[in-house]
Amino acid sequence: MKHLSLLSAFILILWSLAPIQAQIASKDIDALVADALSKFKVAGAAIAVVKDGKVIHQKGYGVTDINTKRPVNEYTNFAIASNSKAFTTAALSILEEEGKLKWSDKVKDHIPEFKMYNDYVTENFNIQDLLTHRSGMGLGVGDLMFFPDGSDFKIKDVLAAFQYFKPVSAFRTKFDYDNLLYIVAGEVIARASGMSYEDFVQKRIITALQMNHTFASPDLMKDKNNLATPHSSESGTIKAIAPFGEQINSAAGGILSNVADMSNWMIMQLNKGKYGEGLKSNLFSARNQNEMWRLHTVLPTNPDPRYKSHFNGYGLGWGLSDVRGNMRVTHTGGLPGMLSIVTMYPDLNLGIVIFTNTENGGGGLFSAVSNTIADSYLGLDNFGWTDKINDRMTQQRSAGDEVSKKVWEKVESAKNVKVRNEDYIGIYQDKWFGKVEVFEKGQQLWFKCHRSPKLNGPMAFYNANSFAIKWEYQDMNCDALAMFALDENGKAQSIKMKGISPNIDFSFDFQDLDLQRVSK
Repeated sequence: MKHLSLLSAFILILWSLAPIQAQIASKDIDALVADALSKFKVAGAAIAVVKDGKVIHQKGYGVTDINTKRPVNEYTNFAIASNSKAFTTAALSILEEEGKLKWSDKVKDHIPEFKMYNDYVTENFNIQDLLTHRSGMGLGVGDLMFFPDGSDFKIKDVLAAFQYFKPVSAFRTKFDYDNLLYIVAGEVIARASGMSYEDFVQKRIITALQMNHTFASPDLMKDKNNLATPHSSESGTIKAIAPFGEQINSAAGGILSNVADMSNWMIMQLNKGKYGEGLKSNLFSARNQNEMWRLHTVLPTNPDPRYKSHFNGYGLGWGLSDVRGNMRVTHTGGLPGMLSIVTMYPDLNLGIVIFTNTENGGGGLFSAVSNTIADSYLGLDNFGWTDKINDRMTQQRSAGDEVSKKVWEKVESAKNVKVRNEDYIGIYQDKWFGKVEVFEKGQQLWFKCHRSPKLNGPMAFYNANSFAIKWEYQDMNCDALAMFALDENGKAQSIKMKGISPNIDFSFDFQDLDLQRVSK
C-alpha cells in the first residue's frame, strides 16, 4: 500500500524562506488543479478545505472514468486507502474509553494466537505497537498477502505469518511502515466490540458523523454510480484499471469516502473529537485525541528554512510534524489508481483533503495542490510546487525506467541461451506466502503463485541462474527477478526474488520471500 516515501522526502528538501501573500481563493484553487491535472496526467480529483469549523471549498475536477467522462463532484467516492488507518485508531479510542481495552494491553491478551518473530516481542507487543510502525520488521513486510488483490489469505494467515518474518531492526527502535499490523488492529476491534471491524466503524464513526456516503468496505456500497474508477498512467497514457478487490479487513486501507464526508471527519478531528449541533457530542475525548497526535515513533527532521520544522514522527494513524510553529497532522494513502492525502493544521483550525484516481500522477497532484493551499495560510509565497514536483517525478520515473529497460534489453540479448527447463520446474514454498510453481508452458518457463493468482507470468532467462518475470498483472509496475540456487547437480533448490524497477511499490515485498523446493 503506497506510502509515497520518495515523494515525501523530496518535498522536505525544497523549503525556502518566502514573503507573505493572501490566502488562496477558490478560483485560484480551480486554476491550480486544472494545471496539475494536465501536467501530472490525472483523470480526476476532488478537494475540500475546512477552516474554523466551516467548509470553504469543496469541489470535484476532471472525470470519474475516462471512458464514461462522468465528472467528479464533491460526493464522488474514492478508495481512501491508508487514510483508513486513522479510522482504526479512532475506533480503538472509542473502545478504550468504554473500558473494553487499554492502549497498553498486550495483543496476545485479545488475540491468544498472535505470535511475533521471537518470544520477547510476542510477550511485550501492545496495542499501540500495532499502530506505530516500529515492530522491528521491514518496510511493507508481508503485503504480498493482499497486494495485488485477489489472493485467498485470511486473518488467520496474517496472525500466523509474523513468526516467520526476519526483523531488520530492534523492537521499537526504527520506523518501517507496516500494513499487516493494522489488519491485526482491526481484528482486535472485532474481538473487543463483538462485531466486525467494518460494522463497528460504519455504526460508531461513519453514521455518527453523518458521513452518509462513506462505506467501511466496498461491499457496503450498493449504488456505485458515483464511484471513481482507478486509472494508471504507467504506459504514458491514462487507462482505466479494475478496482481493488476485497481486503482481509478494511483497517489498513479499505474505506471508501468523498471530500464532502471527509470535511465532517476533519472538522471533528480539529474539534478534538467533538461533533454535531453545538459540538455537544463526543466521538472520543480530547485525551485520546492527544494520544493519537502524540509522537510515538520519531523520524528525522529536515532543518530546511521554509517550514522551520523541529520535529517529525508518527502518532497513532497520523504523521506529525511542525511547520513555522504550527503543528501539522497528515497521512497519505494509495491503492492501484487511487491516491489520497489528508492534512490538518490544528493551530490554524485548517484541514485539506484531496483524492485522486490515477496511479503515478495522483501523488504529485495531491502534494502540489495541498502544499500550495497550506502555504497560503502559512503566509508563504507560491513556490511553484506543481512544476517542481512534476520535474522531480519525471526524473525519478526516467531513472527507474532506465533500470528496467536495461534488464529487458539483457533478456532480449540472451534469448538464444539454451536453458534446461527441467532443472527449474517444480513447486517451491515460503512459510508465510505458501506455494509457487515453476512450470513449462509451450517451451517457456512460467511462474505462478498458488494463493495470489494475479501473480503469474512468463519467465525469461536474464543471467546466470536468474530469470525476469513479466506478470500478466500490469496495473502497477511490479515485474520481478527470480534468482535460483542450485545443488551440485544443477537442480534448483530455492528461489530468492526482488522487484526489477527501483520505483516498485514497497507492498510488492518479493525480497521477503524464502522459497524452498518441496517437490519436482
